[in-house]
Amino acid sequence: MSNHKIVVIGAGLCGSLLAIRLKQRGFDVELFEKRPDMRKAKISAGRSINLALSNRGLKALKMIGLEEKARKITIPMRGRMLHDREGELFFSPYSGREGDYINSISRGQLNSLLYDEAEKLGININFNMGCVDSDPDSGWLTFEDENGKMTKIVAEAVFGADGAGSAIRKAAMERSNLIRFNFSQDFLTHGYKELSIPPGPNQSFRIEKNALHIWPRKTFMMIGLPNPDATFTMTLFLPFEGKDGFDAIRSDEDVFNYFKKWFPDAIPHMPNLIEEYHDNPTSSLGTIRCFPWQTGKRTLLIGDAAHAIVPFYGQGMNCAFEDVVVLDKIMDQTGSDWERTFSQFQRVRKPDADAIADLAIDNFLEMRDRVADPVFMQKRKLEMELEKNFPEYYSKYSMVTFLDEMRYSEALKKGRKQDEFLLELCRREPDIQKLNFSELLNELGRL
Repeated sequence: MSNHKIVVIGAGLCGSLLAIRLKQRGFDVELFEKRPDMRKAKISAGRSINLALSNRGLKALKMIGLEEKARKITIPMRGRMLHDREGELFFSPYSGREGDYINSISRGQLNSLLYDEAEKLGININFNMGCVDSDPDSGWLTFEDENGKMTKIVAEAVFGADGAGSAIRKAAMERSNLIRFNFSQDFLTHGYKELSIPPGPNQSFRIEKNALHIWPRKTFMMIGLPNPDATFTMTLFLPFEGKDGFDAIRSDEDVFNYFKKWFPDAIPHMPNLIEEYHDNPTSSLGTIRCFPWQTGKRTLLIGDAAHAIVPFYGQGMNCAFEDVVVLDKIMDQTGSDWERTFSQFQRVRKPDADAIADLAIDNFLEMRDRVADPVFMQKRKLEMELEKNFPEYYSKYSMVTFLDEMRYSEALKKGRKQDEFLLELCRREPDIQKLNFSELLNELGRL
């Protein structure tokens, strides 16, 4: 047995950043992670969807002093490059403001950067140590290593940052009658499979480097994000069932014919397509909501353990990082009064976690069904003109992605009203040059 003041369960992106910030605030912090050290062990392929690092995430990295180091391993993506079935391309910028873009970053590289910083600060990261039991009130925890050896510790405060499959959340569910714990898990009918595009001749990028590539096909899609080594991480999002679903693609011939039919311009760039399709797993996509996040006197759920979302707004990591920023501000007033800190955090943050979960599902439908729709494309052109000429205007996407001072819940409410208004306007008047932008901006301000 041993005593540690603060224990963070889960050394993923959120847990590592949280541990670093708590250490910077002067706390004695210990990190526990059930997986091996990714810097030493090869991570299995097929589950490493690239991340889109945007302003909310960068703000958190700046808080711990790692923004510039993180930027060095990113690739800016200034918009969506849409691929139709004939191979024609259409570029849709994310914003009309020159400095607004998102950044493709490798999950593994970013996590390794956080590990290095944590260890530099003296934080002990206990790898291969899964939490098998916890008491949220007393702070007692039991861990099991890869050899089956059990270790018990007690913590002054426990942060469950152990992801969508959280053991800390599971412990809360087992005492749900005591704390009236609510939990829901909603899966999409779609899943995903990771594929790749290798570098071209002389380590060149085979397709546009500074864009998020989308092959929208109404009920399904494929996306591609660039990597610094000139590869692209490709992710295929399909229904599990049906004639265009994963269960209809079985043989090598099925794979080739499917891509020839739906993604013909991608085939020349994907020499390992058939092998990767068969070797890489098909994974599920779902939204997890629960409450309370304060599961006991000494225990708090944070990040994906509290609010896992689907990846279509590129905000999963950014949202989890913003959790730490919000918690940090609360601690400026509450310090180490953990019950008060945890209570205030969940009250402030829960509405925003629910909002970004809803927005992520909205964006899935948008990317899959609407980005190639003429009215939607016209709306995006109008939004770009407004942002270019009126810096105070932000589209819904920009509110979420670039306006890091705005709460997700406010962006949801305001952004949906704007979207509805502008789509109706573009249906009535397809020529946006005929619009009076100043009058339009005033109308939007009254929504």
